[in-house]
Amino acid sequence: MLFRLPAFLLALSFSLAACANPPSSRQGTVDLASADPALWVVKDEDTTVYLFGTVHVLKPGTVWLDDEVGAAFAKADRLVLEIVTPDQSEMAQKVAMMAVDPAGKPLRDKLGKEAYAKYISAMTQAGISWQPFERLKPWIAAITLSLAPLGKLGYDDQLGAEKVLTTAAKASGKSIGALETPEQQLGYFDSLPEKQQVAFLNATVDGMADVEKDFTNLVNSWATGKPEALADEMNESLEATPDLAETLLFQRNRNWAGQIQAMLEKPGTVFIAVGAGHLAGKKSVQDYLKKRGIVTERVPHHEE
Repeated sequence: MLFRLPAFLLALSFSLAACANPPSSRQGTVDLASADPALWVVKDEDTTVYLFGTVHVLKPGTVWLDDEVGAAFAKADRLVLEIVTPDQSEMAQKVAMMAVDPAGKPLRDKLGKEAYAKYISAMTQAGISWQPFERLKPWIAAITLSLAPLGKLGYDDQLGAEKVLTTAAKASGKSIGALETPEQQLGYFDSLPEKQQVAFLNATVDGMADVEKDFTNLVNSWATGKPEALADEMNESLEATPDLAETLLFQRNRNWAGQIQAMLEKPGTVFIAVGAGHLAGKKSVQDYLKKRGIVTERVPHHEE
């Protein structure tokens, strides 16, 4: 499941956390040393806003902050991310406050016997102690389980696009802003009804065997600048989980479109970096901007 691998515990970017079980055919080998991810731009008389879709964890040797993306970032006065991530101890406190089930209902009772057995098996195979999650809400178990394989597969959150852009922005004196707060992002998951949280966890368990293949497809679509391929992989899942998609993806896209419209009222150049899933397919940020009369243009890639 493509969006079951959220960076919100890696970079607290939840954009990869909305869907379940997309088609998982391989796209072949992609040269990540010369990645060319997609970039869009919105302009008026005195404002330029770039829209860049990110992947929140990447492997060593992935090169992408060059060519058109690098040039656009260099022009920007301001970097805007999904959130500005607080330090780990502060974030841990925020997660702990929301993740505990105040009713004290154990996860065993929420999942049912068969699903619970599969969950315990998946956690054990991932090397995660399941006991601390027994009195927590299902969404935190789902996210933790989703993230577990990525390190073993060679992905590193320190190499993710948000981390790289933040470091570069600080080095060049750019201001850094955010579309959401950490509390808001956690709240999207925490606001899900228990039934949806359980479905999210069950889908995560069922998809663990395909994590490498699914995430490879995600990274390949991103690295080759093919948001349409990413959208194709998402469509089946979006249709299968409409309530989850609305809460974790579409609602946020609508909100962000409003914020981007407000940015166009102020002179300057802004580089916005959000999870690639928000900029692909139906009800993307671009779609909601279009409904506001704002047209985004894909920045063409020029081969050297």
